[in-house]
Amino acid sequence: MAQDLQHVEIVEVGPRDGLQSQPTLLDTATRIEFITRLVDAGVRRLEVASFVNPRRVPQMADVEQVIAGLPRRANVTYIGLVLNRRGFERAQASGLPEVNCVAVASETFSQRNQGMGIADTLTGIAATAADARAAGIRCGVTIGASFGCPFEGEVPVDRVVDIARRLVDAGVDEIALADTIGVGVPSEVVRLVAALRPVIGAIPLRCHFHNTRNTGIANAYAAVQAGVRVLDASCGGIGGCPFAPSATGNVATEDVLYLLERMGLHTGVSIEGIMATARWLEGPLGIAVPAMVTRAGLFPRREVCVA
Repeated sequence: MAQDLQHVEIVEVGPRDGLQSQPTLLDTATRIEFITRLVDAGVRRLEVASFVNPRRVPQMADVEQVIAGLPRRANVTYIGLVLNRRGFERAQASGLPEVNCVAVASETFSQRNQGMGIADTLTGIAATAADARAAGIRCGVTIGASFGCPFEGEVPVDRVVDIARRLVDAGVDEIALADTIGVGVPSEVVRLVAALRPVIGAIPLRCHFHNTRNTGIANAYAAVQAGVRVLDASCGGIGGCPFAPSATGNVATEDVLYLLERMGLHTGVSIEGIMATARWLEGPLGIAVPAMVTRAGLFPRREVCVA
């Protein structure tokens, strides 16, 4: 099927990546309401759970209950993050149709984030991908710290490409490039996307940016200009990685939507619905969300001139 170059798919990660680093723990009913509001706003693919040890990430302690209470709609896909075989087994038992794994592109960060090095992580992912295929579950992989590591600094492009090559060999269904600590700039996005294209072939490429140093939206623009048609974003701009120092701020869904809409691209997601959800979320979290568009408001939509 031909790719629609005017469409960009938004993968909403607020219910997982957005909430996992928040100091305020939301109860199960509130988390379900958050996800329901996002679905009502038109989001059709959402990362909603992380199947990890609740002692390390207490915000994800009730994922099975959350998944059991989610609205079931034929055109909505829910994703669970899994880091090991036990996590995959829990995700499979919950009935999720898609899982996402993580391979971190730095040895130190990999050890701190997942308790093992890159080689062992990739071996585990290959096994998970095989199990997922057998179970009819889609399996994607995010290459974390693709643009830089908080412990080792610069990450070589060749290392990210090599990891992607091994993921292709493992038969994964999608690969995502993550700027986990928000250090990348547009030129690096373009360079890394170009380096991966010959390696991944027809496997969909997704990008996951953080706005820690105020380059996240510029990087999203660069990714789209480079042909990427799947972007992660978090309602209100909440989020970060609890295992990476200062890794605050996923790109805000409403900020990305504003960019794309003004560029003439479509997503099927209501920016007004996302902004309303972000304002609602400020109540349960007890914070003002960092999203710029929710603060500033919308600019009148560009009129389409017909000759």
